[in-house]
Amino acid sequence: MGKVLTVIKILPESVEIDLKQLLEDIKKNLPENAEFKDSKEEPIAFGLKALRIAVVVPDAEGGTDILEETIKNVKGVGQVEIEHATRI
Repeated sequence: MGKVLTVIKILPESVEIDLKQLLEDIKKNLPENAEFKDSKEEPIAFGLKALRIAVVVPDAEGGTDILEETIKNVKGVGQVEIEHATRI
C-alpha cells in the first residue's frame, strides 16, 4: 500500500489561540498511522495566523477523511482545509 502526503491548512478559533500549543495538541492527536512531516505559520489578516502542516497517511480509503476529522476535534481548531494530497 502506498502513502499520501497531505498538506492541511488549519485556522484557529481565534487570534488568542497559541499556535505552538495548538500544533503540539494536533501532533498528539494524529491517527496512529499518520506521520507528521512539517509545519509553518501563515499570516491571514488582522493578527490571525493559520497553521499549514504536512502529514503522511496510508493510501487507504478514507485516510485523509479520518485525518481531517481528527484535527477538527482538537480543542482550539476553528477550520480545517485539505489543500493538497499527493501519492508518494
